[in-house]
Amino acid sequence: MDTATRPTVSRTSGSRDPLGFLADEIADLKRQNLFRPLRVMSTQQGPEIDLDGRHVINLSSNDYLGLTHHPRMKEAALRGVREFGAGSGAVRSIIGTMSMHEALEDELAEFKHTEAVLTFQSGFTCNTGVIPAVTAEQDLILSDSLNHASIIDGMRLSKAPRKVFPHKDVAALRELLRDAADKGRADGWGPYRLILIVTDGVFSMDGDIAPLPEIVEAAEEYDNVAVYVDDAHSSGVLGKAGRGSVNHFGLDGRVAIQVGTLSKAVGVLGGYVAGSQALREILIQRGRPFLFSTSHPPAVVEACREAIRIMQDEPELIDRLWSSTRRFKAELTRLGFDTGHSETPITPVMLGDSGLTQRFSQALFEAGVFGTSVVFPTVAIDKARIRTIVSAAHSDDQLDRALTAFDKVGHHLGVLAG
Repeated sequence: MDTATRPTVSRTSGSRDPLGFLADEIADLKRQNLFRPLRVMSTQQGPEIDLDGRHVINLSSNDYLGLTHHPRMKEAALRGVREFGAGSGAVRSIIGTMSMHEALEDELAEFKHTEAVLTFQSGFTCNTGVIPAVTAEQDLILSDSLNHASIIDGMRLSKAPRKVFPHKDVAALRELLRDAADKGRADGWGPYRLILIVTDGVFSMDGDIAPLPEIVEAAEEYDNVAVYVDDAHSSGVLGKAGRGSVNHFGLDGRVAIQVGTLSKAVGVLGGYVAGSQALREILIQRGRPFLFSTSHPPAVVEACREAIRIMQDEPELIDRLWSSTRRFKAELTRLGFDTGHSETPITPVMLGDSGLTQRFSQALFEAGVFGTSVVFPTVAIDKARIRTIVSAAHSDDQLDRALTAFDKVGHHLGVLAG
């Protein structure tokens, strides 16, 4: 470019900072006890870790089955690197599709009892990629009020109108369906092409399970209604060998779209969409995260494939997860804590106040237990809690020590009476 045509940059003396308002926003978050710094782990993921220089029992990981450090998983990741290298080198629609990517999707489809599967870079990008790809102006989305943030973002990216029904309120959902069937599209151009009911299988903050049988029954009363389930926290936890909430309720073949994660119970990274072959093909053409992101590296793919085998070969992992979960919940309740409406290994300790919750989390940390604080905007302003997750890798001794810490901190901070 000729120097005469280069754009000029205005420079002024002093401390010009057009993003200075961000520091004010951070200060405001701190004043409201809503600021959360990153914690730094210096060991492998596991039931006990070194975090910010302190050795603690870990109750905050999504590693439900302890697969992140399973010997078979490590060997599978190394095998992927030895055979296929460190990365794939491109997005899949160019030249980044390897035989292992196709094999993983075939194995996942068989595992999920669906016709086809397509993998994405994360569970989050599944929702932001799939919802706008399958819905348009002539459609309607009906969403549970406590659906995950990625579902909300996916709906925002869609051109379809959306309505929200109260959490797990199937009667309200049915009313919305009747209203949509009776009135049709607001623009007066007839019925909706598609009405998509979207729900989490397990809700990530409260740990309760969606009423899928009732939702599916309501949907099946109409020809143009499909059900979409985000099974991020159900994968590896519910259903036979961890197949998820759809399988858990015996609804295989009756849910049009299932989203799962490969980064929680599966222990690695990524997400997947399970459904029909037509769904897979249209997502290859229109799923923007799929189209514009490099595919998973070989180590990730091979470890994910191994995880599917482990979940089927070692059912004792899921058995251990659930027996420890039941014991931990019962003891927290006996101590006097409110664990909300949890039905899964996600067990919130409800405290309400954000400041109290952050002090409680810090006191637990100093007592050798990491239980992360969850505050607004992740949850409602008056629903702050310590969110705990028991894993199959936790021993009885580790859970006993964690419960002792909860008891001591609860009494010290006045959460527990006596």
